[in-house]
Amino acid sequence: MFFGSGTNNDINISVRELKEKIDKGEDFILLDVREPQEYNFSRIKEKDAMLVPLMRLPTVLDKLPKDKPIYVLCRSGNRSLQATIWLLQKGYKNVKNVDGGILAWSQEIDPSVPQY
Repeated sequence: MFFGSGTNNDINISVRELKEKIDKGEDFILLDVREPQEYNFSRIKEKDAMLVPLMRLPTVLDKLPKDKPIYVLCRSGNRSLQATIWLLQKGYKNVKNVDGGILAWSQEIDPSVPQY
């Protein structure tokens, strides 16, 4: 069901770009595809995320709006890239992978966020 490898800059957003969008108050969905224990351990404090573990993503497809940008997050950017590619294949147009995931967020934006 999920596939794809490599990175494509057209479908990635950096953690710095994401932080700018949060700071500007832009309206978007932050979709976190990690497991609940990962989310509970470390998360972006400035923006509530919609937590949907990767393998459960098909079960919530009808709950994801197509009229808002969706930025997909995981630990390192691998699961979120798979989810991003899958959502694009399902007809979502404005979906981007958060490059580097929560690890990059912790390293580049907020060192107080623990690395899982």
